[in-house]
Amino acid sequence: MTNEQDAPLEQETASLIPPPKPTPVFDARQQRINELRLKFCIRDEFPITKNMIHPDGTLNQDYFRPPKGARMESVRKWTDKERELLIRGIERIGIGHFREIAEEYLPSWSGNDLRVKTMRMVGRQNLQLYKDWKGNEQDITREFELNKAIGLKYGAWKSGTLVADDEGLVAKAIEEQWPSAGKAPASGDNSSVSTPLNDEDVEME
Repeated sequence: MTNEQDAPLEQETASLIPPPKPTPVFDARQQRINELRLKFCIRDEFPITKNMIHPDGTLNQDYFRPPKGARMESVRKWTDKERELLIRGIERIGIGHFREIAEEYLPSWSGNDLRVKTMRMVGRQNLQLYKDWKGNEQDITREFELNKAIGLKYGAWKSGTLVADDEGLVAKAIEEQWPSAGKAPASGDNSSVSTPLNDEDVEME
């Protein structure tokens, strides 16, 4: 018979046992991504890159955080009018054509500025899913809320955007949320779509 005095000790010991880790999704794909990181991310001529990833190829999130005590540079603010013009450009020209949108609607901003602002409005770090996508403010808000919900659920909501996770849970959630068309829905279309599983950020014009 167990001594009653031993019960608190058993409970304390049990509480120290970590919960089982969730089964990784897309193990083969993630292993391949980690192998590519190990092969290409670390550059001998840039010693600091040795801190970018862990020995198993997973990202070292601390590497990408600003150093303690770092002063943030002043950021140029977007006006409501400029945001409205960007949305108008997205609706007429489409995401990914930021240089063209800048030339026609926002010449004081660069194409990259528009890309970053669009990432914030849509709520996705990777805009490949939205290449050539056209949508109005209501459509953009819908995409933002969908992406935010996934990001908050899996701890992948960083700086106002949905980012990839090493376990592949975000990619799986996106695939389940949008299983059919392989691209973001057109303006006014609430049907489901899917996204490429590799959520690495891509450069657009």
